[in-house]
Amino acid sequence: MPFLLINGEPKEVAATSMEVLLAELSLPASLILVEYNGKALLRSEWPSVGLSEGDRIELMQVSAGG
Repeated sequence: MPFLLINGEPKEVAATSMEVLLAELSLPASLILVEYNGKALLRSEWPSVGLSEGDRIELMQVSAGG
């Protein structure tokens, strides 16, 4: 199980892909923006991104408001 740095916090996860990580963290994929090792990812890129030990991931939840 790799250790990732998620939003600045080390976390051990079972996921090996971005899509599986979001499911493991119970995050609604339709409301999440992902930065992977300093690069913003398009949702279409998520399936092809494999996760490795030490990856830095920033997850931001989009919210509408006025």
